[in-house]
Amino acid sequence: MASTIGNNDRLTQLKAFDDTKAGVKGLVDEGVTIVPPIFHHLPDPHDATSNAHAAIPVIDLAAFSATNNDEAHAHQQLVAQVKAAAETVGFFQVVNHGVPAELLPRMLASVKSFNEEPADERRPYYTRDQARRARGLAAQLLALLSEALGLHAGYLQRDAGCLDGPSLAFACHYYPPCPEPWLTLGTTRHSDPSFLTVLLQDAVGGLQVLLGGRWVDVPSLPGALVVNIGDFLQLMSNDRFKSVEHRVVAVPPGAAARVSVACFFRPSGAATSKEYGPVPDLVKPPEAPRYRSVTGVEFLDYYRQKGLDGRSALDHFRLLV
Repeated sequence: MASTIGNNDRLTQLKAFDDTKAGVKGLVDEGVTIVPPIFHHLPDPHDATSNAHAAIPVIDLAAFSATNNDEAHAHQQLVAQVKAAAETVGFFQVVNHGVPAELLPRMLASVKSFNEEPADERRPYYTRDQARRARGLAAQLLALLSEALGLHAGYLQRDAGCLDGPSLAFACHYYPPCPEPWLTLGTTRHSDPSFLTVLLQDAVGGLQVLLGGRWVDVPSLPGALVVNIGDFLQLMSNDRFKSVEHRVVAVPPGAAARVSVACFFRPSGAATSKEYGPVPDLVKPPEAPRYRSVTGVEFLDYYRQKGLDGRSALDHFRLLV
């Protein structure tokens, strides 16, 4: 989505804003009452709806580890649920995911306290333990998604290398109340350049998914994590899985600040030189590849150069079939 001011003016104003190193929270601390033009966005043509509870499935991962026939049946049902979500909505929430319940509010509290410190006293929050637990959950999800594609459980992690290298990037977001929320967005419309993304959000909400031409709210469920399919998995699955566009709406005046922690699993380090394309077993005749193979660095460079303009980066690599 484009800003409502010219590109040159926007770049000048963005540089001046970045040079303050205080972020949007700095504007709030200064008592800003109007949204600066660099944050204005054109009206979205899609309507919004709050009928999300049926649209975004909630999946219980308790049946992931099967040890007997009854549990094996429950595991197959779990794979079927993940398959249905990945092929249609592209988003789902997971419970009984193995991340300790007490850790989730601590992570959100750390992000909130960091952003509410004076600008010159802020410092990063990161622990190896959080990264280890996030990678463990991603391994479970990739196993389920592999089975959902009819592949062996280790395919996406081991054969395709979706967790190779330092593949995890944390993004901690803090959205303060906005004086004119109708003029802007917390995060503009986009899909993720990842294999998959795992999100922890607080009770404020604001995440919306574009489904059937309408913006659908993703409800905040205590103890749940939001999972969405990324662009790389849509490409590798040859469009069986959907990397769905989403956004974050601005927080209205008087509401609490929105806090979230996103974990992006995407090619990084040496893995960026690897080529990713449709899985060979998924493009046997009569099925044809819908995308050309692309290195991680080529895809990510194009995504950054394109910017969040409301167009999917996948279209650039799509084959005419």
